[in-house]
Amino acid sequence: MEKMKIKMLYADIKSDIEIIENELEQALNSSSHLLNDASIHLLQAGGKRIRPVFTLLSAKFGDYNIERMKNIAVPLELIHMGSLVHDDVIDDSDMRRGRETVKAQWNNRVAMYTGNFIFARALQYVTSIENPRAHQILAKTMVELVNGEVIQIEDKFRLDQNLKDYFRRIKRKTALLIESSCELGAVVSGADERTASHLKRYGYFVGMSFQIVDDILDFTATDKQLGKPAGSDLMQGNITLPILLMKNDPQLAPYLSKVATVGLTEQERQNMLMLVRNSDAIKEAAKISNLYLQKALKEVDALPNHPMKKKLRDIAIFMGKRKS
Repeated sequence: MEKMKIKMLYADIKSDIEIIENELEQALNSSSHLLNDASIHLLQAGGKRIRPVFTLLSAKFGDYNIERMKNIAVPLELIHMGSLVHDDVIDDSDMRRGRETVKAQWNNRVAMYTGNFIFARALQYVTSIENPRAHQILAKTMVELVNGEVIQIEDKFRLDQNLKDYFRRIKRKTALLIESSCELGAVVSGADERTASHLKRYGYFVGMSFQIVDDILDFTATDKQLGKPAGSDLMQGNITLPILLMKNDPQLAPYLSKVATVGLTEQERQNMLMLVRNSDAIKEAAKISNLYLQKALKEVDALPNHPMKKKLRDIAIFMGKRKS
């Protein structure tokens, strides 16, 4: 249902998103049947395609040409997809979007090579972009994305981290790629510097709000809505905002201690979820997400008059208020 709602918000560029979808399928085609099957398995799991959407909407502020823009929109989604495959290996995740992950369907080795293949395909697409700045932005994004993943590994089960650590981590994990999608849409389409700067900041703030909402939903949504067990982040050792805000709660302490050692039983998982859901931490985290959302909306207001301003505003609000 949520996926259908967001698709309605960008119905104006539906035909262009279909072009991107077809390009993604072609990009993942490989002479290796194993790589081909594993890559397509991930593609068929679906996704909101928010990174290509932001790229194309941002490009509307410049000289829009879908044949040119697909060569930056496609690699941005491929980079996201490749990082998901690697994420599932690192987190030992069996389910994503209600389907088996690549590592679960095949194994870790196949998953790692699949992720590498997807990254390589992304680089192939970018070679047709003749703007050096675009290459610099994308390269920096990939470097920071990897840094973020390593930091997440280092921070696993670490309860002495603070809010600054968390915000720095989610910036690299999520916000940066959305920020780059908006900035690259503007840069590749030739939008002016001021517009590109506002779109870049918009993407950053939306990305931060989006990830915080994701971290809230990991506790408040159902297993069915998430397509994986609720509370998976904590059980994998990822200390997200709701837990940081209530980590000193004595009722939560036994669960935090056990999750880092022997793990939680199903009943303990349910009890832990109920405790977090009924805490003030969920409301506090939602307030912080909303602060980022309001900053994103201010960047939209600063953009030049254009029909896409409303689209950017509506999508930001949807992402900041979604329930699954």
